[in-house]
Amino acid sequence: MIAIIATVFAALAALLHVYIFVMESIQWAQPRVWRRFGVTDQASADITKPMAYNQGFYNLFLAIGAVIGLALFWAGDPGSTAGVAGRTLVLFSIGSMVAAALVLTTSGAKYLRPALIQGTLPLIGFVLFLFA
Repeated sequence: MIAIIATVFAALAALLHVYIFVMESIQWAQPRVWRRFGVTDQASADITKPMAYNQGFYNLFLAIGAVIGLALFWAGDPGSTAGVAGRTLVLFSIGSMVAAALVLTTSGAKYLRPALIQGTLPLIGFVLFLFA
């Protein structure tokens, strides 16, 4: 049962990071998107667009890692090669999401809320996967 709940949280974390990818790498030019990230004007959005594009792909790659890890985890028994590899990949991917959220908190108090949004689902999934 813990493995199922852990999977749900890891999958939700992956979906969230795909959504972040879409905002940063595809929709960045839209004012409603760059304002959400604290960018104040179009000129600043244009300057930061390459950085946002790159950062979005980091989020996508973490999400892909989590999804592949979940697929491997459920492909075999927990003690099988696939199960162990899957658990390891999930823990690495969602652990990296948590670490990125922690790093975001070092950028200032105004980033606490985004860090909580970015890091809560993977943190819960990470803790649950340790016991799955």
